Amino acid sequence: MTVSNVLSLKMLRRSQAALCLVLLAFGAGCASNQTTAPKEYSFFPPAPDEPRIQYLMSFGSEADLGGRGKFGSFIVGREKLHRPIWKPYGVTATPGKLYVVDTMPRNISITDLTKGKLRYLRPAGNGAMQMPINVAVAQDGTTYVTDTKRGQVIIYNAAGSYLGVLGTHGKDKPCGIAVDNDRIYVTDLTNHCARIYSQATRELLLTLPTDPANDESRLYQPTNIAVDSTGRIYVSDTGGFAVQVYDAQGKHLRKIGDLGLSPGKFALPKGIGVDREQRLYVADASTGVIQLFDSEGRLLMFFGSPNGDQAGGTYLPAGLAVDYDNVSRYSRYVAPGQEIEYLIYVTNQAGPNKVSVYGFLKQK
Repeated sequence: MTVSNVLSLKMLRRSQAALCLVLLAFGAGCASNQTTAPKEYSFFPPAPDEPRIQYLMSFGSEADLGGRGKFGSFIVGREKLHRPIWKPYGVTATPGKLYVVDTMPRNISITDLTKGKLRYLRPAGNGAMQMPINVAVAQDGTTYVTDTKRGQVIIYNAAGSYLGVLGTHGKDKPCGIAVDNDRIYVTDLTNHCARIYSQATRELLLTLPTDPANDESRLYQPTNIAVDSTGRIYVSDTGGFAVQVYDAQGKHLRKIGDLGLSPGKFALPKGIGVDREQRLYVADASTGVIQLFDSEGRLLMFFGSPNGDQAGGTYLPAGLAVDYDNVSRYSRYVAPGQEIEYLIYVTNQAGPNKVSVYGFLKQK
């Protein structure tokens, strides 16, 4: 080997070493020097009890979704790459997508779960959001966003273009929203009720409670709403410290919970979701836990952490959604020997883990 070849080889090795140092500095690392730490899994309830729910992962920006690393961020620009979520509230999922309402920048973060990419829905003009809280998406992609400052539900088509509104500015204060095949369900903080509209005509079909004078069915501060596969309607009544349940025709069925800090009670109930077995999830922003009830309103378990300082912990949880469509997209997070039946998304208004993802484990 000639002297010039030796020098060239030395320079190449020095360049490779320098590149490794740069990559390590930005968290990318070099394949030849990397070691993989053993993976730990977090379950609820913890051992020795049989696990029912597994914490899978959390994210607070596009950078947490498995896209480009920190070195790429340095090259292309941090703000453009990271696309952060600041103060989330409402959340809902469709096949391949996750929609999160971000109240601080007044937009909707839409995550492509296949590509690990995040984009913002932030229309201007008539479709501009002033204080978005919750979001629901119909089968055709029509997106409904409750805006408490506008006092309206803003409607966008699948492409994100403004279509119109529900509600009257200055008279209503919509907060929770849900959709099924032909109906739109909206809670109204100002008028202490929930309204049901036709998706096709936007005509008002029903107002809950049907008897506002009935103390058992009364709504004080209805914030979130969910509908199960049988048509039952669940309203999270933050001011009433309970969840009210009605059938599809508006008949009051039961009240779940009461004011308190013990299991089965609520201090600040907000986000709710229902699975296919009519099990109800309720996120309590004050206690920082999510409680799970059966179809008759009996407490089954709770999960999360009021301090948010451990895997699967929560901090000011606000929104909640149940998702059967995207289970396979989180398969790499599932513990060996376990299988996920469906996903539970929880938004946290504080802390780094803005969106936490849990899996309901199939029974063996």
